[in-house]
Amino acid sequence: MTTYEFRRKMHLSFLATFILLVGCAFVFTPAVFAADNASGPSSGQYTTAWVCIAAAIAFGLGALGAGMAISKVGSAAMGAISERPEIASNALIFIALAEGLVVFGFITALMILGHAA
Repeated sequence: MTTYEFRRKMHLSFLATFILLVGCAFVFTPAVFAADNASGPSSGQYTTAWVCIAAAIAFGLGALGAGMAISKVGSAAMGAISERPEIASNALIFIALAEGLVVFGFITALMILGHAA
């Protein structure tokens, strides 16, 4: 597979994911807004839709950042392990540190959702 074909497939994958996310937003968000409006406006409270969107952004950006970090750290770690197999445990620690970004995003999303309840 050439670099051009890989980039083309990657861009198509991102486009399909974006279209799926926007479609889900159009399908599910009106029901959440309707549920908020039916209960009546309340001053000082966040609407459920905005809280869910904020939690999704927190978790999504954490997962995206972790994926980017793991792609760089993982490839460098595997290259280093291929040259010196005795550093495999150290390299896996660095990969686990990058994976911690997902956990931070998940905890932040749970805190946002817990604050709204």
